[in-house]
Amino acid sequence: MFGFVALFVGAFIIFNTFNIVVTQRSRELALFRALGATRRQVMTSVLVEAAVVGLVASVIGVLVGIVLAIGLKAVVGALGLKLPPTALVIAPRTVIVSLLLGTTITVAAAVSPARRASRVAPIEALRESAAPSSSIRRRVIVGTLVTLLGAGSLAAGLFGGVSNAGYLVGLGAALSFVGVAMLSPLVARPIASVLGRPFRRRISGRLGGENANRNPRRTASTAAALMIGLGLVTFVAVFAASLKSSVTGVLDRTLRSDLMLTASQFSPFSPQLARGLSSSPDFSAVSPLRQGAEAKVGSSTTFPVGIDPATITDVANIEMDAGSIAGLSAPNTVAISRTEADGKHLTVGNTLQMQFARTGSQTLTVVGIFEPNALLNDYAISLDTYDANVAQQLDSTVFLKYAPGVDQTTVRANLETLVARDYPSVVVNDQAQTKQTYVKQVDQFFAIVYVLLILSVFISAFGIVNTLGLSIYERIRELGLLRAVGMSRRQVKRMIRVEAVIIAVLGAVLGLVVGILFGWAMQRALSNVGIDRLAIPFGQLVFMLVVAALIGLLAAIWPARRAAKLNVLEAISYE
Repeated sequence: MFGFVALFVGAFIIFNTFNIVVTQRSRELALFRALGATRRQVMTSVLVEAAVVGLVASVIGVLVGIVLAIGLKAVVGALGLKLPPTALVIAPRTVIVSLLLGTTITVAAAVSPARRASRVAPIEALRESAAPSSSIRRRVIVGTLVTLLGAGSLAAGLFGGVSNAGYLVGLGAALSFVGVAMLSPLVARPIASVLGRPFRRRISGRLGGENANRNPRRTASTAAALMIGLGLVTFVAVFAASLKSSVTGVLDRTLRSDLMLTASQFSPFSPQLARGLSSSPDFSAVSPLRQGAEAKVGSSTTFPVGIDPATITDVANIEMDAGSIAGLSAPNTVAISRTEADGKHLTVGNTLQMQFARTGSQTLTVVGIFEPNALLNDYAISLDTYDANVAQQLDSTVFLKYAPGVDQTTVRANLETLVARDYPSVVVNDQAQTKQTYVKQVDQFFAIVYVLLILSVFISAFGIVNTLGLSIYERIRELGLLRAVGMSRRQVKRMIRVEAVIIAVLGAVLGLVVGILFGWAMQRALSNVGIDRLAIPFGQLVFMLVVAALIGLLAAIWPARRAAKLNVLEAISYE
């Protein structure tokens, strides 16, 4: 997935690069046309150039990837994670696919610039002044259609209940990014104007802002690559914050227990622990929960939860729409969530077929319908029914409630001593610790996602470096004239830095907006499974804006130095 994100971001950079190169070489290409070259030959020459560049870059990318894989393996080993003691495997298929994919994407990204190069009339391209820019109307129409298609695909994947939802969501996200990138020139100039106001006090800052405004298409295209990277990071940040907020909210609303026993490595433990504690006078309720066994209901896969119907309501708040949890005490019965009941058109008294790996298809009678509950998933059965159909009869969690009047500190200390001696993999947590554990698990999972997505942000930074570097060639005479009328090298550098910061922050603003919308859509799509709160981490978003500005500053270092070192006389006479 993250490899495709990197390729997607790279495609924007390639597209922008060839657009600039074609513009700079328009007179050269027009001369070819004047000497007899056809439009097809001009287009073919650009595409062949793209293929060669793509192939060379892909070879370099494969070599760098191999080096990174070796380094990553060493880092993982240094962190104490054990990997199989085998040599790094470099499959020929991986190399071939990487070369083909990199070359193909480069050529595909160069198609539009190549077509534009072939359509420039020789007499227009040979003029001293730049040809007038084409209308943006067609771009807006196409961008609007692509954005609507992306939004429709996202909606179908998130809310449509289709079988290939993952593909639709991925396609919808890609189309949405492309559509927003195509429409971004509409907002690039006004946003860049606002972002440039703090720099207007100095002439170099004013010129840098005007350079960003002068060509909104190029500014927007350069910012689009950063928009994708930061948009995905923002989406993950919003979704992670919503998930943590929802999980803690669900635990606050659902849990009535004082303590929870869980396995530290997510591995179930012997039911003897719960049986022993159930006879202890220190606890008024001991309720084990079992899960992890896979089952099928129709064509869908589910993981039914085994509970004790006599004690579960003492330790958890379960909102019933129909029937009761107590009905699970009868054999071959099941309680289902309202979501599943509506989706499969089931009511209390109906039967369903649940297929277990051990016993095959079993007929279960619906005795209750509950509101979506994080503890019960979609299907809850009694411990007796669970044990009769599942081979591994082990507890995943045990909920405990203190007996009235006991010394809770002493009881917990005794329990922790017992668990440490006989069940070393089991952890004792109260409600606050349980919430912290879940939040920590969410943070650990998304930390890996953040690291991988940040790589795409760094790729976007190369796009800014590339675009600014190429724009220096295009503006050599302009820069020479500025130096000739008294602009110092420091002012030239400051002008380039301001332009880079505006482009980077523009991409960040667009990315934040798109990412928040994606996060909201995902949260709404999963609201029926417990993610019922939308949380926007404003602190993280502000931090991302600051990081984007720093990326712009760093990306401007090389182009700014290069622009400042131009020879004034040579720059003025540059054709």
